[in-house]
Amino acid sequence: MYYQLGLIGHPVKQSLSPWIHSEFLKRSQLKGQYQLIDVHPDESLAHVLQQFEHEGYCGFNITVPYKEKILSYLDEVDEHARKVGAVNTVVRRKGKWIGYNTDGLGYVRALESSYPTFFKETKKNVLLIGAGGAARGIYASLLTKPLLRIDIANRTLKHAESIKMLNDTMIQTDILSLEHAKEIGSIYDLIIQTTDVGMKPNEHEMIVSFPALRKDQIISDIVYQPIMTAFLRHAKSKGAKIHCGHSMLLYQAQEAFKIWTNQWVPLEHMEQKLTKILEGR
Repeated sequence: MYYQLGLIGHPVKQSLSPWIHSEFLKRSQLKGQYQLIDVHPDESLAHVLQQFEHEGYCGFNITVPYKEKILSYLDEVDEHARKVGAVNTVVRRKGKWIGYNTDGLGYVRALESSYPTFFKETKKNVLLIGAGGAARGIYASLLTKPLLRIDIANRTLKHAESIKMLNDTMIQTDILSLEHAKEIGSIYDLIIQTTDVGMKPNEHEMIVSFPALRKDQIISDIVYQPIMTAFLRHAKSKGAKIHCGHSMLLYQAQEAFKIWTNQWVPLEHMEQKLTKILEGR
């Protein structure tokens, strides 16, 4: 079987998904290719899906700004993705396009890889910054963990409120302004920056800074270009622990590849290789 795969979004030219999935294909000894498809906002997603069907695509990834918009064009949506309200992975199965969301699970597995005991220790407080599709996926996956609190800070409070509605657990969630989050940042054990602020070519931007951080806090950024964002540099200067976004990219991709091929590909040495690519070495 030949696996025709790709990524749709706008823009997509900076994506490293082709390298990751080409590596997965090679490691699993499968034949295929992974292409980038830049879909301009004026284009029809229905037309893109028709084209993919005609060209024999087995599946594809979705990135901004289509993670939520794609839902209405799919034949079926996995229960977790429907709850999240965002899809980042689509598979062609028995003539149907079926949507999944691997962002949240990929993030949690990446965090556990770097900090294996985080969810096993005493119940923690978490702050999410941002309220987009990635935040929704991460929030939904964090709700499955033994946490005390997951607060959400965003410029538009209404958007954060819509994410809070996903919560059907005993975990507490408050919606905060960025200014309020800045003032109380030291109460959280984990702070996750989920927006694209600080991504190349705007790597000097930072959505919020924290005047005081604890040395045992973990400050995480899902932006992976650059690896060391201004947000993470700021946290490191305050003595906090940091967690970089490129590992999430690998773990969510690993989950997506399994959905397409039913192959579980080990990530051995891939994080080091990805780091070198991102750093231009």
